[in-house]
Amino acid sequence: MKNNPFVAYGATLGAIVLWGLSYIWMNQLIGLGIPVEYFVLVRVVIGIVFLLCFNLICGYSLKLHKKDLGTFLLLALCEPLVYFICETYGVKLTESPTYSALIISMTPVLAFVAGVVFFKEKITRLNVLGIIICLAGLTLVTWVSSTVGREFVWGVVLLLIAVVAEVGLASFTKVLSSGYKASVIVMYQFMIGTVLLLPLFLTRGLKGFDPSVYFSWAVVRPILCLALLCTAMAFTLWAVSVKHLGVAKAAVFQAMIPIVTALASFILGQEYLTGIQWIGIAIACCGVVLTQLAGVKRT
Repeated sequence: MKNNPFVAYGATLGAIVLWGLSYIWMNQLIGLGIPVEYFVLVRVVIGIVFLLCFNLICGYSLKLHKKDLGTFLLLALCEPLVYFICETYGVKLTESPTYSALIISMTPVLAFVAGVVFFKEKITRLNVLGIIICLAGLTLVTWVSSTVGREFVWGVVLLLIAVVAEVGLASFTKVLSSGYKASVIVMYQFMIGTVLLLPLFLTRGLKGFDPSVYFSWAVVRPILCLALLCTAMAFTLWAVSVKHLGVAKAAVFQAMIPIVTALASFILGQEYLTGIQWIGIAIACCGVVLTQLAGVKRT
């Protein structure tokens, strides 16, 4: 893998494309009135079954070392618990998959800031310029929107918490990547996450449960897409990416998530983006790229 960067970058782009599409499928479920606590847990459980079968077929070692239990717990706390809940509710409150994906694309910026604060990396003027440009692009996109209401602000807050959890995910995955296969890391991550999500599922996820609705193809189809593509496959690809590219280098590609979401929403006729909004997205993404290409140096 180390001698084949195309595989590492291919895994990164694959994860980004699938995560970009995930906002479309989540928005569909929310529009059908399916509780977040229901489809998040179902999504995770289906993903676990798929990954378990995959790991057994491939003959990967499933041994879990005691010294890594704490790291796996923190990993599961970041995702699926904090990230999935905050992300999904964020999408619900912002009422726009494109805006939500754009806010999530701030992850590389926060990852860069975390590097400066916790790992004592030096910040350059170009780094600062990149952050400013990114924030300017985000402001431009949301400013021209005519659908933003009071709950939009709370949606943004939840999505920013999800961004923090995403940075934690990448960091803990990197720590574990030297001792486990990527798909094994993700499998245990979501197994522990299922336990953390179960109380929410039992208390809120099953409220108003109607088999004729919840087991309909309109609900099952997006859940399967989220489970197999965006949970099992995308997170495994991302673990491969983080292992071989590193946290900061992989994170820059998350700036492409809103582009994938915007294009998919546009093609499906779910959203119409003005020229100014497209420019805002481009500016934000360019700003994120600058924060990563500015030559961050360790002291």
